[in-house]
Amino acid sequence: MPVRVLIVDDSPTIRRLIRARIGADPRLTVVGEASDAFEAREKIKALNPDVLTLDVEMPRMDGLAFLEKLMRLRPMPVVMVSTLTERGGAAALEALSLGAVECIGKGGGSALAASFEHLPDILIMAAKARLHGAGARAIAAPPADYSWNGRLVLIGASTGGVDALETLLAGYPAHCPPTLITQHMPPSFLASFAARLAQKFAPRVLLAEDGMPIEPGHVYLAPGGAYHLALAAATPPRCRLISAEPVNGHRPSVDVLFDSALPLAPMCLSVLLTGMGRDGAAAMLRLRQNGARCLAQDEASSVVFGMPRAALHIGAAEAAVPIADMARQILALTRGEALAVQRGMAV
Repeated sequence: MPVRVLIVDDSPTIRRLIRARIGADPRLTVVGEASDAFEAREKIKALNPDVLTLDVEMPRMDGLAFLEKLMRLRPMPVVMVSTLTERGGAAALEALSLGAVECIGKGGGSALAASFEHLPDILIMAAKARLHGAGARAIAAPPADYSWNGRLVLIGASTGGVDALETLLAGYPAHCPPTLITQHMPPSFLASFAARLAQKFAPRVLLAEDGMPIEPGHVYLAPGGAYHLALAAATPPRCRLISAEPVNGHRPSVDVLFDSALPLAPMCLSVLLTGMGRDGAAAMLRLRQNGARCLAQDEASSVVFGMPRAALHIGAAEAAVPIADMARQILALTRGEALAVQRGMAV
């Protein structure tokens, strides 16, 4: 049976473009349209859709206010539609934190129609996603006596990653292990995400720049756009931005980040969080085979279990960890006496 979609947008042009894109895919069917939140509320009651697309900026009640009420009173899968601007990026992140499964950016002018190219796959994924209430997890306070042992942390995330990363970083102390993150997201959203994380959590969170030294107490977020984030095995290690084609359909790609760490594998801990697809799994396996520690988010706490499942299936991840416990596990593996490295293996 096709996935039933309700389109919520005040723009007839946007509704028409979304309907046309969905109509071309036999896996989906549009059951209705709504031009504002009040009409959407009635259509949801009457039509019981499997998933809805929701515009951020609408008259009478904006999409974020409606999403907050929806997730509190009648949780259901939602894909947000936001402008590719700084303001749009901040709104998209707030929507993902409130419980939206995914957020797609709509470009302007001739780029508008192309914005919805991958919408069918996103809606199919969203309809199957696990919904987790925002702020529902109990997270242990960061330890005051943490002492870094020299191990670097590399994290990959995709769909559901905003909430997962915020949960993880809430358990980090200010003097956290150096952490590099590749999150699948448009570059304008990533800039807003870095700013949001920097305001909310104790470590210094920033967009990675080419040549930037990797230091404890810092979290480096891949800037995306034309670049992958990689680890340069210098002394000290540095961030490297690589201008290259997408890998596994993504730029930034988790596989690129993980593979770049192979020369320092015994000094690394790689982590795969919630996300659709397999990006990061193969490179994580190579890291583990060369002495790295490797963890994956568990199925119960993942919005989409694709990337962690792939890593666990091929033996790349040594354990599945609930996201509420991930920071504690990371800190346990990166604290204590300094690691020694001899002949490519930690001892």
